[in-house]
Amino acid sequence: MLALVAAVAYGVSDFVGGVASRRVAALRVVIVSYPLSLVIVLIAAPFVSGTLTLNGLIWGAIAGVTSGLAVWWFYLALSTGPMSVVSPLTAVLVAGIPVLVGFAFGERPGLIAYLGIAVALVAVVLVSRESPDDTAGEVAGGITLRFTRQVALLTVGSGGAFALSFIALHQIGEGSGLWALAVSRGAASVVVWLVALAAGHFVLPRGEPLKLAVYVSVLDVVANGTMIYAFQGGMLSLVSVIGSLYPAATVLLAMVMLGERVSRVQQAGMLLALAAVGMIAVAGA
Repeated sequence: MLALVAAVAYGVSDFVGGVASRRVAALRVVIVSYPLSLVIVLIAAPFVSGTLTLNGLIWGAIAGVTSGLAVWWFYLALSTGPMSVVSPLTAVLVAGIPVLVGFAFGERPGLIAYLGIAVALVAVVLVSRESPDDTAGEVAGGITLRFTRQVALLTVGSGGAFALSFIALHQIGEGSGLWALAVSRGAASVVVWLVALAAGHFVLPRGEPLKLAVYVSVLDVVANGTMIYAFQGGMLSLVSVIGSLYPAATVLLAMVMLGERVSRVQQAGMLLALAAVGMIAVAGA
């Protein structure tokens, strides 16, 4: 399923971006990753069928602006908060808001799919349960990573903006190929560049953070490109909830690569996420 591929790419991208933003200011990461994403899409777009439509232009721009704000806030939250909490809590909003919008506009995916959506939402909540994280402070240079009020506000803001970005991607529809994604990445680049200039963070990263930003740009194209095509062939409520399961990949990488501790509750949530994907896949077959 394309949505599952997108979820994995989103999760790996969030992990890489989170690691980079613990070494340099978050804006210094995205002012590189978004323009590079635009370049990658512009190179690939001529080889993919489709032309830019007015609908694709409008919704692509909306998706870009909202995703630009979302990633900025998300990376800020990751830079000072525990990755194994921030990412899953963001996903609750990313999954829940599009599902409600889809239902409001008349989507009725069927009983098995309803159960899959419910299981997926429970899975995200379980994965978001905070576990002891004694090693994260060492990884972050001795800084204790806590889920403070500021981190919570950034998390909620990023989750809502990401959800709006998903809704916009769904509205692009067929016929635009990758050109609408190019508009999206261009709009996102403008947003983060303006914010970086205003905040005094318009300084290119160097060394390892620059390399990580390049990885993020490639993963960003893979995630959003596959998500656009997934939305073209599926309901907003179903595709978005599968795409929102990306924290499973982020938490797994945080556990393996950074030594963050994952509780049994979180492990159960990851298993439920797999079950939810299976149920939704069966419902859509």
